[in-house]
Amino acid sequence: MKIDQIELINLRFTYPPGHEVKAACGVVTGRITSLVRVTTDNGMTGLGAAYSHPDLVRIIVENHLKPFLLGHDPREVEALWDRMYSLTRWYGRKGAAMSALGALDTAFWDLRGKALGRPVHALLGGDRDSVPAYGSGLNWHDDLDDLANEAASYLDQGFRRVKMRLGRSEAYDVAAVETVRRTVGPDRDVIVDASHRYSLEVAERIAKVLAANNVFWFEEPFSPEDIDNYVALRPRIAVPIAAGENDFGVQGFREMLRAGALDIAQPDVSRAGGITECLRIGRLAAEMDAGVATHTWSDAVALIANAHLVAALPNGITVEVDRTGNPFIDELLAEPWQVKEGRLQLSQAPGLGIELNPDMIQRLAVPADQKVVDGNYADLIFGAQHLHATPPYETNAG
Repeated sequence: MKIDQIELINLRFTYPPGHEVKAACGVVTGRITSLVRVTTDNGMTGLGAAYSHPDLVRIIVENHLKPFLLGHDPREVEALWDRMYSLTRWYGRKGAAMSALGALDTAFWDLRGKALGRPVHALLGGDRDSVPAYGSGLNWHDDLDDLANEAASYLDQGFRRVKMRLGRSEAYDVAAVETVRRTVGPDRDVIVDASHRYSLEVAERIAKVLAANNVFWFEEPFSPEDIDNYVALRPRIAVPIAAGENDFGVQGFREMLRAGALDIAQPDVSRAGGITECLRIGRLAAEMDAGVATHTWSDAVALIANAHLVAALPNGITVEVDRTGNPFIDELLAEPWQVKEGRLQLSQAPGLGIELNPDMIQRLAVPADQKVVDGNYADLIFGAQHLHATPPYETNAG
């Protein structure tokens, strides 16, 4: 069994006028993601996903790594990971290179599972056939009734846990948390994401409101580089702190975990180095008595891969499911994912247990010779006209 072909597929979607998403990054006009499809000489295919700059991912996968992988056995996943990392170390270790090699790594795990006739989570040592999942969205709304209606819709979709975005102003954040808690009731979990917008003083003050509303975790009150404030805040509050979606590789998570900055680590196989590296991150988190709740914001290949990881980790808590009208989540798979009673169902089919929807690929694939189109894609913004300064955070004390 040898690697015969490696294909990089960039996808782009533009929100219809009037359906854009408003958040701390400005007005989100569309979504982008990158898929990797690896084909072997016996006709098997493996899938992976990278969430990074699409043009850089193409260069790294097709122009750099591909020649070093063709002809090798994809079942030798860990050896191939080491090969890719050594080849990109001098310009990688974080960012696009880790995301790109992670996509390939995930595709190799998919192929290993198919070759052995076992689902990936079983290969990783897991025995769960479903994992807790939460509906993620609840961005800024001018009318809190709209926020409440959106939260209620997540419950109707089968979720028992929801995540909302704060960081607009202290008055809005407090009112929004109270609105969502009131809407979902006392027996459902509420998670908050502060979008790096708080000072230490404000974070400590907001955390009291979160504790009073029994918030499940407090995500990214500060930027990922601001480890000292994470360390300072954690012993002062009664709500678990989560972060990690903006980190890469074991080295990034080791720094935060060893500093005592986190209760919950949030790696993402499509960002942080694939299943191989995220498994290492999960085990490291366990050594530090931290849980793992994977981040997913890109596509359903990443979602399912993250779910296999969480299912295999004893400290795996939950997976994130984007509910912002992202077709790469909702329409990418030939057989859509399912959430029942708050749990994402995992196929027992070999590998990741998924296939792509060819109509979606044909409709939204970016031609290989076309560079990324300007737009605000949430985490990735291209074109100066799409960069809008978010107003300063207004506090109740100021």
